[in-house]
Formats: sequence, structure tokens, C-alpha cells
Amino acid sequence: MRYAVHTVDTAPDRAKETLAGAEKAFGFIPNLLGTMAEAPELLKTYLAVGALFDETSFTPTERQVVMLATSYENGCEYCMGAHTAISSMQKVPDAVVLAIRDGRPIADPKLEALRRLTAAVVASRGWPDEADLTAFHRAGYGQAQVLEVILGVGLKTFANYANHIAGTPLDKAFAKAAWKKPA
Repeated sequence: MRYAVHTVDTAPDRAKETLAGAEKAFGFIPNLLGTMAEAPELLKTYLAVGALFDETSFTPTERQVVMLATSYENGCEYCMGAHTAISSMQKVPDAVVLAIRDGRPIADPKLEALRRLTAAVVASRGWPDEADLTAFHRAGYGQAQVLEVILGVGLKTFANYANHIAGTPLDKAFAKAAWKKPA
């Protein structure tokens, strides 16, 4: 069953102001946010956690690695397409994005350690191998960044699961970056 993708006019009253703010910030209402508006608290939480994730020590490229790696592991076609497009806007190297989209290692060792830890956290449900943690620390990341990975995984898990259940359609703005989950 597909869920409604709300506009400011069709959203529950408690989501209208939040959607209006998103529309002003992004120039349109991404379908993910329109879908989340059905549960205004989820919408508000997702945006608040996203703003906090933006405040972490990670660079924009590193944040996109976490979000793409989480979405890849969870098989979220919407988020893979959306974050591919967003990564391009944020000047994330194409080779980094393509590696994650293809399920391949990233050539940059530090970003690969980040991708691997993120994937391990998702796949293991929070029980990554010691080898993944050691590789992450050897790549130059600290304990705070392990916890920031968890923040990013939580953020994208909200979106991934909402998209899976709601059947959120990819926005036209992201259509050129569409992705299909590997068989």
C-alpha cells in the first residue's frame, strides 16, 4: 500500500508548518518529507536529527558516505537515489558515490574505513566486529566518530524504513540518480 505524499495543504495540521519550512529551505517538498508528514512527530524528528548530524565532526563527504552506506545496506532505493543527487550537489567525488552504489570498496582508505564501519553497524544491528572498529581507528577516526556513525545510521534508518513501508516514489529532481537494489 502506498502512503500519501502530502503537500502543505493536505498534511495533518501538526505537520503543515514543518512542511512549509522544508519547502522554503529546499525549494520543494521532497517526497520523503511529504510521506513522513502523515506522522508529524516522525517528520520533526527526522529533520531535527538531520540538523544534528550536520553538526558532527564529519565533512559533507563523510556524512554522505554514512547515509549512502546505510541506505545501501538497507536496500533503500529512494534514499540511494536522493543521496546520490545530493552528493553531487555537495561535490562528493563521483568515484566515492559510484563505489557505494555498486557495493564496491572506496579507493580512499579513510572513507573506505567509514563505509565499512557504517555497513557493519547496519548489518550487525550495532555489533560490528572488532576488526572494523580497529580499521576505523587506524584510519584516523576516534571514539566520538564511532558514535557519530550511530547517529547517521539512526537518521537514515528512519528514512529507509519509512520509504520501504510507504513505497515513497523518487522525486523528479532525483530521477537521474535512480538506483535499484541488487538482486
